[in-house]
Amino acid sequence: MATEVARDHRSTAPGARASAPDAGAGRIRRPELLVVLAVTAGFAIVLFLWAAVVPAFQAPDEKAHFDAAVHVAIGDGWPDPGHLHVLEAVDRAAGTEDPSASPTMGELLDQTGAGQTDTVDQMTQHPPTYYVVAAGVLHLVHFESLQPSEALFAVRLLGALFVLPLPLLAWATVRRVTRSPRAAVTGAFAVLAVPQLASIGASASNDAPVMLFAATTVWLATRVLTGDRRLRTTIALAVSLGIAITWKGTALPLIPFAGVALFLGAPGPARLGSRIVRTLWPLAIAAVIGAWWWLRNLVVFHTLQPNGFESLRPPKPFPAGTGPDPVTFADVSWSTIARTFWGSFGGRAQWIISPVVFETATVLALGAILVWAFRRAPGLRVAITLAVLPATILVLQTSNSWGSYLSTTFVGATQGRYYFPAIVAFIALSAIAWRRAFGTPTGRRRASLVVSALGAALALYGVLFVYASFAEHSRVRVTPRGLDVLDASSPVAVPLVVVCWLLALVVLAAAVVTSVRVPSATTPTETEEAA
Repeated sequence: MATEVARDHRSTAPGARASAPDAGAGRIRRPELLVVLAVTAGFAIVLFLWAAVVPAFQAPDEKAHFDAAVHVAIGDGWPDPGHLHVLEAVDRAAGTEDPSASPTMGELLDQTGAGQTDTVDQMTQHPPTYYVVAAGVLHLVHFESLQPSEALFAVRLLGALFVLPLPLLAWATVRRVTRSPRAAVTGAFAVLAVPQLASIGASASNDAPVMLFAATTVWLATRVLTGDRRLRTTIALAVSLGIAITWKGTALPLIPFAGVALFLGAPGPARLGSRIVRTLWPLAIAAVIGAWWWLRNLVVFHTLQPNGFESLRPPKPFPAGTGPDPVTFADVSWSTIARTFWGSFGGRAQWIISPVVFETATVLALGAILVWAFRRAPGLRVAITLAVLPATILVLQTSNSWGSYLSTTFVGATQGRYYFPAIVAFIALSAIAWRRAFGTPTGRRRASLVVSALGAALALYGVLFVYASFAEHSRVRVTPRGLDVLDASSPVAVPLVVVCWLLALVVLAAAVVTSVRVPSATTPTETEEAA
């Protein structure tokens, strides 16, 4: 019977090596390579467009992220949560109606004496890692001589560089799991099918580096699960995990995921003791690299992550005679997560793509995984391990949100972007599920083409949708007046924006057409086993 996912790549021949790191990988043929490179190039252009088109400070929490980076850049340090306040210079910059007429950041800082407002910047609840890197970028571009929108654009491009490898990592992970080049290139396109991911990635946000190192960790863990026993792979997994948790608490669910992958990835019928040792020493390396911030929080604040929102949203009781409503909580959480995962753009998440799009996509994606990904078949262990990551995120986020709801009566901390560290795991699980759902080669070929085309279309539509939302009164069109609005809000020349969108259209269309030539399996032999 056809096998949809890779078996353990272990040789049983006498004298064989204990690991087969490249078994099932197969030679990368030219059409496959061209498609992957084209998808990555198209994604790069789309990220640039997101950084250029979204008005300044109109990405989620962008004002606070940028403010924290400027604080570090001017030497203000990293105070305890609740003790950092928004700079008057950043507050003025975010409030200007004409970014092109704004004073430079240096002039704003001089005019305000680098003073602070009464508004708390909650970002010091996070590790300072991202903000130190962003401050370095600000110094590199001499931000004090730039207008705020230009300085912010530089930080947005930093985020774009962080998330740029995601299509490559999705491709490599799906190829490892399914041993199907066609499924792998479809996995690369799947990254583009989530416009919110590109929007967050190309903004001032500490989510971008978490996405990169989470995806790297998932890829390396998948290699371990499917037979890569090399010491350097395990060390790379440990380092990637350690770096991931230095950016933000949303990376912490990677720890149990990596632990399960290492434990189950031990070769053969290994003894329990050897499995435990093989699991613990990479986690120890990761802890040495990245646990310092979280250990400090436990020692100083007696909690893993202090609440940076406490002064913004203080505790309050429910009105007399009322209490928490689990149904309301579940309804708000579900709708908010689905909406903000696929496409709810703007500083207040006010530009929302059609519910038909995000609700249909959510039901199809989750439904396919639940119905087909966990069937008893070769590769079940890989699927279950991949599911550990999003399941852990769900449990931790729901627990945190419910606690906040009980304390403040407000259903918060339910953002879809918190699931982006699991995006490659989601894509790999989807590849397993849909290959089982479409059991024939013809069905898989058609499904791959549809997903690839939809991914490219959604990537291009997302940018056009946001432009229309603020420049065309929410009508998806392009008019001279709308382009004038874009010209006043963007640090990038409008002709360059238009050319880039058209170039992305050409590159991604060519990638979709070329993907038809990518084979289903790597070799004739593997076709019999894996197609």
